[in-house]
Amino acid sequence: MLLEGRNAVVYGGGGSIGGAVARAFAREGATVFLAGRTLATLEAVAADIRAAGGSAETAQVDALDEAAVDAHADTVAVQAGSLDISLNVIQHGDVQGTPMVQMQVADYLRPVATAVTTTFLTARAAVRHMVRQGSGVILMFGGSGDPMRGYHLGGLQTAFEALESMRRQLASELGASGVRVLTLRTGGVPESISPDVDGRDAIAAEIEKQTMLGRAATLADVGNAAAFAASDRARSMTAATMNISCGALIDHC
Repeated sequence: MLLEGRNAVVYGGGGSIGGAVARAFAREGATVFLAGRTLATLEAVAADIRAAGGSAETAQVDALDEAAVDAHADTVAVQAGSLDISLNVIQHGDVQGTPMVQMQVADYLRPVATAVTTTFLTARAAVRHMVRQGSGVILMFGGSGDPMRGYHLGGLQTAFEALESMRRQLASELGASGVRVLTLRTGGVPESISPDVDGRDAIAAEIEKQTMLGRAATLADVGNAAAFAASDRARSMTAATMNISCGALIDHC
């Protein structure tokens, strides 16, 4: 198993992306600590993991609350003996569907401020333990890319760009301590779009249309890629993005 003996914290672990990654981590042998604001959704994912023979714990944590994040990370490290992997996929509160020129500044900036704040807090809390251990992996999710024509994404891409800057800086500061930092870039995961979203089918079709393979990444794809990125098989990868967009996002080397 890729992650046997590892301890992973997944913020937003009750959501579709967080749940998929948590299940993959557990399947590969990690003990998963699911953190979020809604215990019911966290417990549902934990129940799936346990039913499959994995190990999962849950905790109600506001990933924008500095004291709560620090206390939870400290508890995990003491209880489990290490904190090896940290992934933050909480919602950023972005407003989509409104042209930028018609948006309120607060709506545009909200996802940027939320993404930067929560990623800073959760990464810092984990890194304090990882540096002491001499190893660890910080995973980010989303990655920047060209916005789809005809869709109004608000501050979403600006938030992703900010996280990419954070990834590069964290990786450069932490590499000497054995800590890796990577971003998973998907170009969109249709399965993760809520059925309640207006135009869901059209958005999913547009995501698939942009790919070179004629299909988009699935939740299972995201989980598998995250498990590999967090494992020693990816030990030479840091300060980088893992492109799992099926060709929707083109990397220029």
